[in-house]
Amino acid sequence: MWEAAWWGFVGGLALIVGAVIGLVWHSAARGIGLVMAFGAGVLISALAFELTEEAFERGGGWPVLAGLVGGAFAFFIGDWIIDRRGGQHRKRSGGQQAAGSAGAIVLGSLLDGIPESVAIGVSLLGGGSVGVAVVAAVFLSNVPESLSAATGLRRAGHSTRWILGLWTGVAVASAAAAAIGYAALGGAPPQVVAVTQAFAAGAILTMLADTMMPEAYEHAGSVVGLSTCLGFITAFLLSQI
Repeated sequence: MWEAAWWGFVGGLALIVGAVIGLVWHSAARGIGLVMAFGAGVLISALAFELTEEAFERGGGWPVLAGLVGGAFAFFIGDWIIDRRGGQHRKRSGGQQAAGSAGAIVLGSLLDGIPESVAIGVSLLGGGSVGVAVVAAVFLSNVPESLSAATGLRRAGHSTRWILGLWTGVAVASAAAAAIGYAALGGAPPQVVAVTQAFAAGAILTMLADTMMPEAYEHAGSVVGLSTCLGFITAFLLSQI
């Protein structure tokens, strides 16, 4: 369990790294968009090959279908609620968070990060080592995610202490989610593990389409397709190690 917590924190640590970069580096919106597109491509590869495919091998088609649909709807409903409470612009880089709710931004950040952390914990089940591609994908995608959000939060008037405190809290929660996922599913039937993996994949994919990819396209235009493909290729090659 402690190993799962450690790797979950490593993935969450990228949020702090990205936030620091966003606070000290006055990056252009186009650059932020390209980096976010790269992170989206990385996650797409990981959820396809490290989560969904492995879930199918563990439990077959029905658990995967149930997990994907359940994860997608769970994120959609949670995000819908948070959006209507002031958290809809939590990842924007232009300062739109000024019109939102600090509490909703915090909850939205947790909603975005927990499925990725659970995926890390699940990758340790069966006595194996942590999935390198999963951790790398979470790390590489979290940096641009928090970079964009930190830039926007700073422009919205939030203090450096508040912003770093937010992402530190999410990193700690990520460690806890990875540990809980590992502990709760240890010894569980393969079908249950498969549903959980697919659930995480469905939630992550919905998050990408709802937040990261629209933000990337808005800032960088059609060239984000190339950056997304580069991220996908990078994560796929990592998965072959």
